[in-house]
Amino acid sequence: MDRTRPTLNQVNIVSGNLDASIAFYRRLGIDIPDARVWRTASGAHHASAVEPAAPEAAGLDLDSAAFARVWNRGWAGRTDLAGRVVVGFAVAARGDVDRIYGEMIGAGHRGLQAPYDAFWGARYAIVEDPDGVAVGLMSPVSAEHRAQPPAV
Repeated sequence: MDRTRPTLNQVNIVSGNLDASIAFYRRLGIDIPDARVWRTASGAHHASAVEPAAPEAAGLDLDSAAFARVWNRGWAGRTDLAGRVVVGFAVAARGDVDRIYGEMIGAGHRGLQAPYDAFWGARYAIVEDPDGVAVGLMSPVSAEHRAQPPAV
């Protein structure tokens, strides 16, 4: 079967205190510019480290537990999200998200977030590995699919 393989491209840590997590990773030496921290009236909800210099390296994102419940409907209502990790895989096209998600669910793996058009412009889905690790599948971002971020 000819199939494009997902590529590991992101580690996303869900934080119970995003400001404390940002401070920790900055002290560790990770470059997280203020311009890459998304805040609303309720506080910080997302931070992205500067993209790695090597194209094969994975990026680091940090999200608040409140924001994680928005982009992963499988976590709605959960209060135990601090410290969870989402391992992100890039796929070549929007349709690959749906195809791979369907294959994984068909093989008996649990779906946490069915494929949808995320506000940041990517097609996105989340499946769970056998040990309960969330695995994100994300298409390239397209400007025509961007929308306003949700209220958090």
